[in-house]
Amino acid sequence: METLFAITIGILVAASVYLFLARDLPRMLIGFILLGMAVNLLILVAGRIGSIVPALVPAAETALLQGTANPLPQALVLTAIVIGFGLAAFALMLIVKSQRLMGTVIPEEMGEAEGDEAATGVALPGEPDRRKDAA
Repeated sequence: METLFAITIGILVAASVYLFLARDLPRMLIGFILLGMAVNLLILVAGRIGSIVPALVPAAETALLQGTANPLPQALVLTAIVIGFGLAAFALMLIVKSQRLMGTVIPEEMGEAEGDEAATGVALPGEPDRRKDAA
């Protein structure tokens, strides 16, 4: 079972690296999400995901029994899923906003569009706002 998880993790990491090397931001974001999924799966596999004994401490014991599932990786993965979803939603909104302002989601073209106030409608820091001068 661990071999199947290791292969799945490898495929997810390879796909995320491939998408990181893309030239547009939405593909980079999908690569970021896939990498987060791979890391979450890795943490779960490290915490003995195949154990069917629940992580309950009997009344007479002070520690978990041998062979029980470790609850810490499960709690970490649950937290990582929530944080990853929030970061992905925030990054998606940044991509949408940059598409609307600059007209592109390709980072190389964003640098060219950034210096063009007519394209963005926003003056760069340190430059005079030409909209005020025109009025």
